[in-house]
Amino acid sequence: MSENSLVLLGVGDVGPIHEPMDAYSTLARPVLAAADIRFGQCERVYSERGALQLHSGGAHSRVKPHMASVFADCGFDVVSVASNHAMDWGEDALLDTIALLENKGIKAIGAGRNLAEARRAAIIEKKGIRVAFLAYCSILNEGYAAGPHKAGVAPLRAHTYYEAVDYQAGVPPRVVTVPYQDDLAAMVSDITAAKAAADAVIVSLHWGIHFVPRIIADYQPIAATAAFAAGADLILGHHAHTPKAIGVHHGRTCFYSLSNFIMSSTARSGASAAAFEKKYGVKLDPDYPHLAYGEDAKRSLIAKAVIGKTGVEKTSFLPVLIDKQLRPEVLKHGDARFDDAVQFMQRVSGDFDHQFVVEGDEVVVGGSDTR
Repeated sequence: MSENSLVLLGVGDVGPIHEPMDAYSTLARPVLAAADIRFGQCERVYSERGALQLHSGGAHSRVKPHMASVFADCGFDVVSVASNHAMDWGEDALLDTIALLENKGIKAIGAGRNLAEARRAAIIEKKGIRVAFLAYCSILNEGYAAGPHKAGVAPLRAHTYYEAVDYQAGVPPRVVTVPYQDDLAAMVSDITAAKAAADAVIVSLHWGIHFVPRIIADYQPIAATAAFAAGADLILGHHAHTPKAIGVHHGRTCFYSLSNFIMSSTARSGASAAAFEKKYGVKLDPDYPHLAYGEDAKRSLIAKAVIGKTGVEKTSFLPVLIDKQLRPEVLKHGDARFDDAVQFMQRVSGDFDHQFVVEGDEVVVGGSDTR
């Protein structure tokens, strides 16, 4: 890396609900500290205010404000608050979370007091390089999207259609998803404007189908292609709670899901566990009762980008395994767990253009399509 470039490290979902907070980042903190800019995804709201919405994901989505210390412990510079849980407790809790992060010196993106705030880019300048960050969410309950005069999340919603694939009754249909055209056009407009004001544009997308490693919804490559055509240099995806494909679109990298980074959840047991496993076709790991998102939920990765005045010069990822204390551990080349992580990413990325080359302790991402 030259003196005229900087390093961005990006991670997935952060939002543990079990204390103590200060232990979670201990293994990964030295790696994160070496970056110039650090990005994460905020999966909870941090507030004493608000009312639980009837259609929310549950009471666990709001936690005590002091538990946001995990974001400062990791040294994050910018955090997306555009999650499917952002409005579970209404606008007061969301706005408290944004204020809390910003009081810690962390830029919050993807939500705000109105749609203009939610769509506003955060620009970080270091070493004379300006990097713009934008965030959107595709997994939104009714009323969660921001409006012209309403608090909420920057939306990138998708329509769902069901297409018959056989004339026989009872054959499952093909599920087709396409982005809302207005939401897609708004994102494209935001990226175009951000690119005019910065050297690189990083787009955070909370999207996709959770828990199942291989499935990518139709609307996701459509949205990714549109984002890159508008000038995005890198997409950092999350929400799935498992790593998903890495795809190279015309020379630019989309991380469809970075998985969990620092998360914990309520445990599932008995009928609840059986119903979860049947619904999603994944097994829970009994060694991780408080990471109850499936056996691959302990797999993670850190996206790495070298950024210069002309945009992203190089992308790679650092394989990560979450230990039984729910601490992300960055794996080293030569460790069998490192090799297993690379093989897993090869499998889940099989439907997308990608080439992985191990260089030291990181895996460099390239593709055959560099137009």
